[in-house]
Amino acid sequence: MRNTTRSALALGIGLAVVLGGCAAGGGDSSDGGNELEILIGSSGDAETEAVQATADSWAADNDATVTVVAASDLTQQLSQGFAGDDAPDLFYMSWDQFATYASNGYLDPYAEELPNAGDFYQGLVDTYTYDGTFTCAPKDFSTLGLIINTDLWAAAGLTDADIPTDWAGLEAAARTLTSAGTVGLSFGLEYARVGVFMNQAGGQLVDGDTVTADSPENLEGLQFVQKLHDEGVLKFPSELSAGWAGEALGAGKAAMVIEGPWIKGIQGDFPDTNYQAVELPAGPGGKSTFTFSNCWGIPANSDTRDAAVSLVEYLTSDEQQLAFADAFGVIPSTQSAAATYSENYPENASFVAGSDYAVSPVNFAGSATVIGDFNAQLEGLVGGDAAAMLAALQSNLQAALDEAE
Repeated sequence: MRNTTRSALALGIGLAVVLGGCAAGGGDSSDGGNELEILIGSSGDAETEAVQATADSWAADNDATVTVVAASDLTQQLSQGFAGDDAPDLFYMSWDQFATYASNGYLDPYAEELPNAGDFYQGLVDTYTYDGTFTCAPKDFSTLGLIINTDLWAAAGLTDADIPTDWAGLEAAARTLTSAGTVGLSFGLEYARVGVFMNQAGGQLVDGDTVTADSPENLEGLQFVQKLHDEGVLKFPSELSAGWAGEALGAGKAAMVIEGPWIKGIQGDFPDTNYQAVELPAGPGGKSTFTFSNCWGIPANSDTRDAAVSLVEYLTSDEQQLAFADAFGVIPSTQSAAATYSENYPENASFVAGSDYAVSPVNFAGSATVIGDFNAQLEGLVGGDAAAMLAALQSNLQAALDEAE
């Protein structure tokens, strides 16, 4: 999930290519069955193997062969596939890219014909609806929480009474947990993580039709992140020789990280790491977290469209969504499966609780490119001019919104 929830880079010139007959990477196999390719952004082997196993189960009953490809850069590989008229037959379509792809006519609007179309959470249906049409089926959703290495927590003399509920508590806990070999807190240096501090300060990027990126609240959020880093109690994964914050947690390089229920994926590489998930601490503006999701995208005019729709129906069934939840922690996208999930995984109660006040990061046609540029700017956040970064974001986001309208 870490690749699928990461705010994407610009789609590039290739995505401007008119698709025409986008038959994807599959087609008819020599024995008359379908050969399908699924492109996913994976949190690790647990997720990749779970998707492949489910796809194989469907394929066995449908005279088909399915190959699951875990992308190293989902956005780049997906845009290259479309540009080369070789898009995958089925793919993870992230919340931040959906509006751009849908507005260009690149997605098959199949979701309304699924038997379980009425059981998806309405908020997810809204996310993946374009021009009044429910376009692609949400595969799951997740919120962000604070993940604590409980062994390091206890070793530092901390108890449940020290679990942070506000920024001051977070700073204090991170300071206590920081030692020569371990930093107190880590998270990705990107809007999809840093943005929660902006929201917790009371900020937002867009208020109705008005861009508010350069607000004092957003600046306060960025400056708090800068403060934590300046104090040495926050380091980003790249500074810890880790690919993402979950790896830093599992390796004991970070005592707390900000991630979602997909953190379960680290158990394969770090089976001895014990952790607890709690809600993110509130900021001056109150509680806030992000909610992330992906839908199952099918390219427009695909030769394997019918088979792909059948596969999506199988993948989004309650049984299979609960199997995915067991394998790598995501919350099912259907209300019926999510109810069972809440009973089965009380350790993830904080993620479910976060959905009550979670917000989706900014998402409209063209916004992904702007957020990608902002992510690049954030690489200079340490020692940088946060106000200038927000001023650039304000200008670029307003231009994108004006164009989208």
